[in-house]
Amino acid sequence: METIADKPALSIAKWFDFKGNNTNLKTEIIAGLTTFATMAYMIAVVPGMMSKGGIPFESALTVTVLMTVITTIAMALYTNRPFVLGPGLGSVAIFSFTLLGNDVPLSIAAGIVFISGVLFMLVSFLGVRDFVVRIIPHSVKVSVGVGIGLFIALLGFKQAGIVIADPRKNVLIFGDLASIEVITAVLGFFMVLFFVSRKIQGGIILAVILTTLLSLPLGITSIPANFFSVPGSIDNMVFQLDVLGALSPAYLPFLLAFFIPDFFSTLGAMLGIGAQAGYLDKDGNLPGIEKNFHVDSSATTFGALFSCPVMTTYVESSAGVESGGRTGFTALVTAACFCLTLFLAPLAGMIPTVATAPVLMYIGIAMMSSMKKINYDDITEYLPAFVCVVMSVFSFNAGNGIAAAMLVYAFLKLATGRYKEDHWSVYLIASSMIYYFYIISSH
Repeated sequence: METIADKPALSIAKWFDFKGNNTNLKTEIIAGLTTFATMAYMIAVVPGMMSKGGIPFESALTVTVLMTVITTIAMALYTNRPFVLGPGLGSVAIFSFTLLGNDVPLSIAAGIVFISGVLFMLVSFLGVRDFVVRIIPHSVKVSVGVGIGLFIALLGFKQAGIVIADPRKNVLIFGDLASIEVITAVLGFFMVLFFVSRKIQGGIILAVILTTLLSLPLGITSIPANFFSVPGSIDNMVFQLDVLGALSPAYLPFLLAFFIPDFFSTLGAMLGIGAQAGYLDKDGNLPGIEKNFHVDSSATTFGALFSCPVMTTYVESSAGVESGGRTGFTALVTAACFCLTLFLAPLAGMIPTVATAPVLMYIGIAMMSSMKKINYDDITEYLPAFVCVVMSVFSFNAGNGIAAAMLVYAFLKLATGRYKEDHWSVYLIASSMIYYFYIISSH
């Protein structure tokens, strides 16, 4: 006999169509908790990176969690998919270190993200996704993520103290490898590698926690006076937009650095997770993917209003799918877990850099796997890709890497007489990169 206590569960099951998706409440809850465990590292990593750009840690934490919760709930209710969103680490690195770190005002940095989101929304709502896939050169699509990945890895190595700048020789060298901070960070890195290689769910956050606990007796960090606190104020981050200023040609490469990885990583994540969940049709397409793109693109635009870097679908959502999650309720459970962390700023703040740097090192290096998709028999493909990666790392600026790659790509297509292989807009973008380099050289 049906009881009153059963009614909420039955309503949830009906709303999210548990039966049609071959799942149940218990499975969805476990899947949501699993996704949270694999994504929880971002609670420390993202605000920590944003704080390096001058944003107060507590404020960055509040914005990160709020945007993750709100956009994930939107994805869950609008699409009924177990996809969870959060600030992409690549965009966080560019936003915090390249833009804010080089004295670009927060209002302009947020403005660039906003424009990127609007562009993504136009692509999503106007149904021109296939057109964008066609006009962006394949080598640039692949190498942008790799360049940003190595940029992130370098940030991790620098924050760990493993690599430092030598002002006398004007090069990067090893830091004090015997220092307790470096040794702790290296141990944290190997813990990440161990847990990931053993495919342990939540292994990354487990490595962060263990490294933090190890740091306590070593004096690298300390236990806070209070474990809970009121969420940090975000008054200094709300509606800080200078869209007109962000439209300057000098910021075009950063617009591309935000848009291209967001668009293609979202596409790749949704298709990859969709295949894992059994969503794809016989042609390998994800039914209803337009609705997923609607949420993802709107999330970036909405997040920019709160000075949040690009919001994107996290591949860690696959952990929940692996645990049996098939509906939006999985994402709702994950969002609820993140909501609770709003009040844990002191605990998140005690996590030292030596515990988060190994995560950046691992994720950045792991992003290099995309280079296997490059055609190494075609100089017009592999050379621009390597230029993008090299320039991103050597100039410590992912925007420079994209600008240089577009120029080299267009030149090689023209030089080899293969200019008709690409849409004319490729050459227009490449031409604008010349002006970009002129602008930055005059500063």
